[in-house]
Amino acid sequence: MNIYSFEKLEVWQKSRLLVKEIYLITKKFPEDEKFGLTSQVRRAMISVSCNIAEGTSRWSDKEKVRFIEIAYGSLMEVVNCLILANDLEYISEDKILDLRSNIDIIARKLNGLKKSFDKK
Repeated sequence: MNIYSFEKLEVWQKSRLLVKEIYLITKKFPEDEKFGLTSQVRRAMISVSCNIAEGTSRWSDKEKVRFIEIAYGSLMEVVNCLILANDLEYISEDKILDLRSNIDIIARKLNGLKKSFDKK
């Protein structure tokens, strides 16, 4: 089996793990949020890993940077959704702090990846 270059990136691996965690957390959201906040935060988190995969596969560094920027924007969307979920008492403050530590790592790694393409 071929291993693609994005699969070797720690930022992609960590974002993939966070997708799973977001899915497990949102399973506990109220049923009436199925097409609202649950769907939104899941799609945003999936977008992070997808844009890393697609972006790093592009030929030009300019395109790579653009996809990494989109991934970063989606990651900030996840943060916003989690804050809203806490406001609505769907998740605890402790859980948000736990998730945010993982999000902070991914954000820093995305910034590093972007800088590596910007320098070329």
